[in-house]
Amino acid sequence: MTDFAFDPKRAVAHLSEADPGLAAVIDAVGPFAMQLKASRSLFGALAEAIVYQQLSNKAAATIYGRIEALYPRARLGFTPLHIRRTADEKLRGVGLSRAKVLALRDLADKVATNRLPTLDEALLLDDAALVERLIEVRGIGRWSAEMFLMFRLGRPDVLPVDDYSLRKAYATAFRKRKPPSPEALAKAGEKWRPFRTVASWYLWQTLNK
Repeated sequence: MTDFAFDPKRAVAHLSEADPGLAAVIDAVGPFAMQLKASRSLFGALAEAIVYQQLSNKAAATIYGRIEALYPRARLGFTPLHIRRTADEKLRGVGLSRAKVLALRDLADKVATNRLPTLDEALLLDDAALVERLIEVRGIGRWSAEMFLMFRLGRPDVLPVDDYSLRKAYATAFRKRKPPSPEALAKAGEKWRPFRTVASWYLWQTLNK
């Protein structure tokens, strides 16, 4: 899946009309250019999220590539069964921390025993219900679940208020003396419904200016 679950042009028009301050941000950043990342499965997407946590993209990509190299016959990528059959020492040997090995095992177990939805089933769940299902996995917190909804599923109305960079971007864009609390950002973002994902993306872009 690589298509948004909404019309980006309509979203940008709505946000520009709803919030003059955000309209200025949109004008400064330019066209909406958020890219979705294709997912072969829910397991694959969450496994990648676990590996990438708290690492640079380069370091995480190296480790993820080493995991894939453990299973050269897995043309569509490694599966829950692969992880369940691999010794901890072998997984640690590719650069995974103990915590990430435990998280990958928990993810593999939950997928293998049908305690998590498939990717197709996830598409049918509303945002809140899906987040609650995903955070049952060890190592997947609310932020990781929200990133999955935004950048994998293309959901239109996700506002990751726990993301410090987003709060920092809001403070800069709206000329606040300090970043708002998560609660304050949630309140400010009410006017951006039902396209808070798009608003978040635009705010993040200001950090690159």
